[in-house]
Amino acid sequence: MASAPQNASLPLFYNDLVPLNSRDHAEFKSRTTDKATWLVGQHAVPLTVEEFPQAGRNFPIVFSSGDQPVPLALMGLNEGVNVFVDDEGKLAESVYVPAYARRYPFMLARLTPDAQELSLCFDPTSDLIGADGDGAPLFDGETPADATKGMLQFCEQFEEAGMRTGAFVEELKKHGLLMEGEVAIQREGSDQPFVYRGFQMVDEKKLREVRGDVLRGWNQSGLLPLIFAHLFSLDLMRELFGRQIQQGKGPVATPAA
Repeated sequence: MASAPQNASLPLFYNDLVPLNSRDHAEFKSRTTDKATWLVGQHAVPLTVEEFPQAGRNFPIVFSSGDQPVPLALMGLNEGVNVFVDDEGKLAESVYVPAYARRYPFMLARLTPDAQELSLCFDPTSDLIGADGDGAPLFDGETPADATKGMLQFCEQFEEAGMRTGAFVEELKKHGLLMEGEVAIQREGSDQPFVYRGFQMVDEKKLREVRGDVLRGWNQSGLLPLIFAHLFSLDLMRELFGRQIQQGKGPVATPAA
């Protein structure tokens, strides 16, 4: 259900990556939009740990399977289903948009595998950036314009949040708190429940067994409330399933045994 949402070459959403520079992109502009077309059909979006309190009001928060778990906001329970955007990318009212999605089509990346610094890059296939039409200029001569400086700062903050998220996940792994998740949801009129697997979640039994001094430290650092934000958000699984049914996007395959 929630495998790590990226292929071997490019991150989720991105079809290509090109480093932004004043020589090749002097006339380029950044355009705003009220439609997140890149979210259409994406059921799981990476999340930073700092977003748990906000995201947990809209989405179940889980962790991807595998040895390197990534926190994910579930925007649908089935592959190819996102119940918070329509087919044209229009977002549901008041829904939280993860920072991972808000930075698109930009991101920081290493230009070579051994590069020490990250460079601001963009997806040239996106219609949110280009030389034609209206928009905010990305350069003032050879100097980055305010729009570029603002996006660079946002991407830098995202990378820093990503490092903190990695540390959070490592702490969970250190104490053996992540387990394979499973949720069974009974659809009205169905003889058997639909069973969802393929994700990880915090093991509440093991959490209760963590030493008091460790829990105090987590509480002081703010880690413990984030764990509970994740656990509380899991109650939204059935609500998410209900939204799929309401939108005619419910599962039709034979329920798992």
